[in-house]
Amino acid sequence: MSSVILRCLGRQARHIKQSAGKRRYRVSSEGSVQPSSVSVKTVDLRSDTVTQPGPAMRRAMAEAEVGDDGYGEDPSVNKLQELAAHLFGMEASLFVPSGTMSNLISVMTHCRERGEEIIVGDQAHLHVYEQGGSAQCAGVHARSVRNNPDGTFDLDEVESKIQHYFPDSHYPRTRLICVENTHNITGGRVLPHSFLKELRALADRYGLAVHMDGARLMNAAVAMRVQPSEILQYADSVSMCLSKGLGAPVGSLLGGTKPFVEKAVRARNVLGGGMRQVGILAAAGIVAITDMVERLQDDHRNAKAFAQALLQTKEPLYMVDVEAVETNIVVFKMLNPHVSPDEFCWRMKGVTVEEAEVIGQGVRVLMQPHYDNSVRAVWHLNVSEEDTRLAIHKMAYVTEQFNQETSRL
Repeated sequence: MSSVILRCLGRQARHIKQSAGKRRYRVSSEGSVQPSSVSVKTVDLRSDTVTQPGPAMRRAMAEAEVGDDGYGEDPSVNKLQELAAHLFGMEASLFVPSGTMSNLISVMTHCRERGEEIIVGDQAHLHVYEQGGSAQCAGVHARSVRNNPDGTFDLDEVESKIQHYFPDSHYPRTRLICVENTHNITGGRVLPHSFLKELRALADRYGLAVHMDGARLMNAAVAMRVQPSEILQYADSVSMCLSKGLGAPVGSLLGGTKPFVEKAVRARNVLGGGMRQVGILAAAGIVAITDMVERLQDDHRNAKAFAQALLQTKEPLYMVDVEAVETNIVVFKMLNPHVSPDEFCWRMKGVTVEEAEVIGQGVRVLMQPHYDNSVRAVWHLNVSEEDTRLAIHKMAYVTEQFNQETSRL
């Protein structure tokens, strides 16, 4: 796809240059100028959480056999949990409402006493985006180590953070090391087997557990062309989201040993996560893990194509490491000091008459400003190859507009 797109970019750039000066690029306070004659396509790259269930998943939900999960009697939930345990290569799994709850349950189950401690990357979702729940709700202290650009961290630093003075009453007791795979903030990076193997050995040396926040675990497995169980052989527990690239409307799965999951049920209930006739949602999860995994490679391919196109613009405006685009997330930095991530995202969202003439239709591309002067874009099942082509055309159009404006400064 990329060679075709790059040829289109060249033609589009010439068209934009020829039309320069005919109209000013204007965006209303609502983010667009949209006459009734302009057809507009929205490509939503804000997150893979925006996915919507397809017909097969909706049909499975409508026809789901249900029971009271509080009594362990919902057959759809039981089937989902059995399938997930087999997928993880673990003894048992538990269906919970969200990934944030699943991670917190893991912390609460591994760390049975208030004042215990976890070690976690400083850019981990669990550390940055989950409201400090381990401290707020569980009374568990988090000690951070610096994440590397590939989502790993220095194991020597981890070892230096392990508390060696327990049971001295002045210190917490280290119980758990948490990793994230794929790693969201660093751009969907896949943790290498070698890192996980060395981490497992370190944890075993000090009698610590390892929890994997595998919200996008299946993206990692598809990228590495391995079964999830091969990745999870190094972890004691895992949390995997069903509501991201796998397309379910809600839910996560927590995996571990049978005793671990039995304790996790109590933690889930005290957090308000106990559910009743929830087989309607579990049915969506069954479709997600049985039918929606292989197609993740399409998201990875489309993300890579967009990253490559960022580097093909006439004047360099973006910095991206294409080799680091391993899954469905692209994080790129802005090189022009006059163009902020907020401004770029605003322009990508807006629609103008001139744009419709250049591209052939109006295109609204939704993205998110990210860390360190960067933008994040995430591919998912509701973004096709054609949608990606339109997003690339829109990016080229916006880039040319920025370059023309900058040249006049």
